[in-house]
Amino acid sequence: MKRLVLVGGGHAHLSVLDKLAQKPLPGCEVILITPNRYQNYSGMLPGWIAGHYTREQSRVDLQPLVAASGVTMITESVTAMSADARSLTLSDGQQVTYDLLSLDIGSETQTEGLSALGTRLLPVKPLDDFFDQWPEIQKKAAHQKEYALVVIGGGAAGVELAFAAQYALQRVGAQGHVTLVVSSDGMLKGHHPSVRRRVMAYARQVGIVLYQQAATGVVDGLLFADGHRIYADQVIAATGAKPLPWLRQSGLTLNEQGYILVDGCHRTLSHPEVFAVGDTCARTDVQMARSGVHAVKAGPVLADNLYAVLADSSAHLKTYQPRKSSLYLLACGPQYAIASWGRVSFEGRWVWRLKDWIDRGFIKRYSQINESSVNKN
Repeated sequence: MKRLVLVGGGHAHLSVLDKLAQKPLPGCEVILITPNRYQNYSGMLPGWIAGHYTREQSRVDLQPLVAASGVTMITESVTAMSADARSLTLSDGQQVTYDLLSLDIGSETQTEGLSALGTRLLPVKPLDDFFDQWPEIQKKAAHQKEYALVVIGGGAAGVELAFAAQYALQRVGAQGHVTLVVSSDGMLKGHHPSVRRRVMAYARQVGIVLYQQAATGVVDGLLFADGHRIYADQVIAATGAKPLPWLRQSGLTLNEQGYILVDGCHRTLSHPEVFAVGDTCARTDVQMARSGVHAVKAGPVLADNLYAVLADSSAHLKTYQPRKSSLYLLACGPQYAIASWGRVSFEGRWVWRLKDWIDRGFIKRYSQINESSVNKN
């Protein structure tokens, strides 16, 4: 019996589990290794911060899905890997071997230069930690005068977090303010200037202060490149991704930053029995932004490719072709959003309703298990 191991319950692996529920693999043992039975959906994080969703509405419970798929779930983290030995070491010390492996393990937040902040620093990833800690921040802000919250990061995540936090503090009556710090490269790099203009106009409208220069963490806040300092009760870092550290000793071929190098089929360059998708990998044929959009879209392709390898049909592997332009819907705190799609941008409450419909649909798809699939297993 062959063994397929899925590490991580991320967006792409939800597609694999969904396919397994519809079309079981005879003669194959499938194991899912993930630190938590719940998969938090990053797309709904800003809406959850703003109070539009409960935590339960913002995540997928993997337990019913793995039950319908006939998959064994191990709720532990991977701490080491030997690609040559086809072996994984888990946080509880056990060893898990595999015939075929798929990695959808995400990334961590790059916090270099911010360590001096100590407990004032909250990286947006891991998402589990952020979901646990944000309610305490909001509670503290509601009971403290002039609470100073700073968000660092000029990408879509940083912008959405700043808007959501500003709205959340206002909603609980906090006497505080939100500052958004972006690098000297500017905000929303890669998006059309019209999107940046809309975001900056909305930030001014809701009272978010914007700094555009490099900053490092100090004990009580941030020090900017020009010598200016600001105080911060809390700093949320959405400062880009970095790969999980144990990949360095895995034996897989990585790029200079430590991401797993994969081809267009998301098969690793060094070990054909290992696939990787999402934030943890880097394509050698195209440049892709580290966005959940690509992990979602690559999921069905990954599922088909894993099936093909297990059926000894590697010649029929599919390539994931990212679109030239992806639709980004930036939540603005209240039920209002700004859309970015190539050279086109628009905004309004109807954009929020579109985002809400897409996000709720994603959760619903993987939360409603077909009873016939359960009966098959």
